[in-house]
Amino acid sequence: MVDHTKLLDQAKGLQEQIVTWRRCFHEIPELGLDLPKTSALVAQELTAMGIDIQTGLAQSGVVGLIRGNKDGPTFALRADMDALPVTEETGVPFASKHPGRMHACGHDAHMAMLLGAAKLLMEHRLKLRGNVKLIFQPGEESPGGAAPMIAAGALDNPKVEAILGLHIGAIFKDMPAGTIGLGYGPLMASLDRFYIKVIGRGGHGAMPEIAVDPIVITGVLIGALQQLVSREQKSTHPLVLTIGRVQGGSTYNVIPSFVELEGTVRTTREEERCRISQRMEQIVAGITSALQGSYEFRYDFGYPPLITDKAITTQVKDTARQLFGPDAIVQLTEPTMGSEDMAYYLEQVPGTFVFLSGANLAKGIVPLHHSPQFQIDEDVLWKGAALMAASALDWLSESNNKEEA
Repeated sequence: MVDHTKLLDQAKGLQEQIVTWRRCFHEIPELGLDLPKTSALVAQELTAMGIDIQTGLAQSGVVGLIRGNKDGPTFALRADMDALPVTEETGVPFASKHPGRMHACGHDAHMAMLLGAAKLLMEHRLKLRGNVKLIFQPGEESPGGAAPMIAAGALDNPKVEAILGLHIGAIFKDMPAGTIGLGYGPLMASLDRFYIKVIGRGGHGAMPEIAVDPIVITGVLIGALQQLVSREQKSTHPLVLTIGRVQGGSTYNVIPSFVELEGTVRTTREEERCRISQRMEQIVAGITSALQGSYEFRYDFGYPPLITDKAITTQVKDTARQLFGPDAIVQLTEPTMGSEDMAYYLEQVPGTFVFLSGANLAKGIVPLHHSPQFQIDEDVLWKGAALMAASALDWLSESNNKEEA
């Protein structure tokens, strides 16, 4: 049995260290898959704890393995490491030392909390019957590091049988400070990107009859594409189709030869994103043809929908309730249309993704993800470390008990 009271006290005792780690990571934000300083610091801290590590997965990924006192299954904990191309405007003394880069989504805290969980697990290692993998992943923001981490074997040797990820901040706005949010099934949306080139025939703005105006075609097309949301999607299934860039023409009295559109589609069901991609091209082809134009169309499938496993979510929820009490748990009943490449791990093994509120209105901290002013309430970091460590211990204990029953 896991002594939750003891673990909780140990986690509180690590709070200062976790904050120190977070601030060290915050000062050295790096982008994408190329994170030399960040991954070196992670590797250094894990090695100092006596944890075996692999480095260089997906270029900068680090995987630690805590082997228990006895053989058993393997539970994984995952944190992302990359930052964003944002110029920091927080004014904190530990602000980014890399101009134009900032940890503006909490990944610095994710790494710090996972290091805290690692330290807690090492203190309980003799009670472990099985293993805990610590996955530190690059490229969550872009270009996507989970898939290459999996391809490089992050979930193998030993094979991971369950996984947990955690996100801090205020992605779900109604969560009180320091609470834990959990949800069942589709919890975050897919992340797809499309490109459309509407091709007409350029000409003089005063003589549209001898041209084919791609701007007029585009106007018809935009309205038709939105009907995929309003008229073809089941109203209880969330779908977002956003056109974020429309670009065409160079001056007021010239009909251009083409217009470009780019945007994103977000869904929570795999079959729906496939249908939407097909219907989009059908609409683009039909409208451009009917109005004497032509087109180019590209649909890039990005991160899949993030879907949690019911059994593991329930178990993590029970662990959180034992650690922090029932009032600290928030049941998430609707998904966010934001995306996370944690979804790739959850396609491979059962697991869940939980949210730790880093907002605190009383302190004036309202995290604005991806903004230059992004901040979190550091006082809650010990909770993330405690939850990850306790969830791994509880899952391993429960799995072994089932085998013996």
